[in-house]
Amino acid sequence: MMEKEEIYSKVMRAGRRTYFFDVRETKAGDYYLTVTESKKFTNDDGSFHYKKHKIYLYKEDFVDFKDNLNEMIQYILDEKGEEVISERHQTDYKREEETAAVPADTTSSETSSFTDIDFDDI
Repeated sequence: MMEKEEIYSKVMRAGRRTYFFDVRETKAGDYYLTVTESKKFTNDDGSFHYKKHKIYLYKEDFVDFKDNLNEMIQYILDEKGEEVISERHQTDYKREEETAAVPADTTSSETSSFTDIDFDDI
């Protein structure tokens, strides 16, 4: 099936993903929406390819789709808040913790083996 040209389009870039929102026209002359997710994958040799997933959304489904989407978004925000929690963010957070300054507690075994040196003594 050949898709008709877009009537109206928007692009949303999100890291390695790009989302395309396209209004298209049916054979009968009505409009429908396609939402395409395109994700870039890099091969070991440095070349890359894209995987695409597409949703076709017709006017008769707009209200229910919008209601369900809004409900799911609100559920996620209510349960987990707006802060992004991901494996990548967790890795960055752990790295920050590891490089943070050592507490001033000199009673720990890690710091008790060090000698306090005054640079005037050198």
